Amino acid sequence: MTQSQTLSERSVRGGGRTSFGVLPPRGANKPKRTGQWAAWAFIAPLVAYLAVFYAYPLYRNVELSLKDYTVRAFVQGNAKFVGLDNYASVFQNPTFLPALVHTALFTAISIVFQFTVGLALALFFHQNFRLSATLRALFLVPWLLPLIVSASTWSWMLNSDSGVVNSVLSAFGIAPVDWLTSPDWALASVTIANIWIGIPFNLVVLHSGLANIPGEVYEASALDGASGWQTFRHVTFPMLRPVSAVTLLLGLIYTLKVFDIIWIMTRGGPGTASTTFATWSYQLGFASTLPDFSPAAAVGNLLIILALVFGFVYIRTQRKQDLA
Repeated sequence: MTQSQTLSERSVRGGGRTSFGVLPPRGANKPKRTGQWAAWAFIAPLVAYLAVFYAYPLYRNVELSLKDYTVRAFVQGNAKFVGLDNYASVFQNPTFLPALVHTALFTAISIVFQFTVGLALALFFHQNFRLSATLRALFLVPWLLPLIVSASTWSWMLNSDSGVVNSVLSAFGIAPVDWLTSPDWALASVTIANIWIGIPFNLVVLHSGLANIPGEVYEASALDGASGWQTFRHVTFPMLRPVSAVTLLLGLIYTLKVFDIIWIMTRGGPGTASTTFATWSYQLGFASTLPDFSPAAAVGNLLIILALVFGFVYIRTQRKQDLA
């Protein structure tokens, strides 16, 4: 028997130990591989969901905007590639500028008032007085109602002839206002309705952020003789900044794509007085006898780009704060 054979036999009998080192036993990598497969099995449903409901619709929307999709081409699937012509036609459309301005005003005013009123209510309910939880639950009603119900209710309230709002104004000797049919008031009307619907979301998120601020911080502030405004400015608001940033970002993304409230109340009218990118995209694609699928997709992609821009701004701001 040779020396190498003797070493190999000793290696097998001794569980793989030789003078050259330790050989791994058979099946040592099995638990690791099993864990990897289990991890992939858990993540597979999420990947499939994102691919089916996000990646494919986004790809399809981009494809629609780069081709000339008529109804016939949409059915037959032989649309002609036109590149950025659809975007050029959207930019040159006389509706583009009013829709851009209305989208900016609708989004900015809604977010400012939703956040301000939501923060004020969160600070109010943070006092934990009697019936605080009950009243806070009642404030969630606008958020829990279906949007079609909320929008229909506001349409009835703001009706020029039989609306509750005009009846109250008449009781004070104020002339009725054409809230939904006047070009001067249509955008303001849908903005008010959207503010009312979005306040509960801001209230819930900001109230949870206030609950996570340690009470010792307020005790230290009181010992230093800080007033209520000074405590809010130098303690509460800075510590609430991460939650506020998330609230504003989510509110921005949601408000950019608001469609049902505006469509139910004014249909983007009168004329283009309350038309936003969301309603304009729907009008181009579905609200006419000869739909323009490709320009409608182009307008939708502009909304996506706006949301992505603000999302990247938020991420960059958060990174700077983390590094500071």
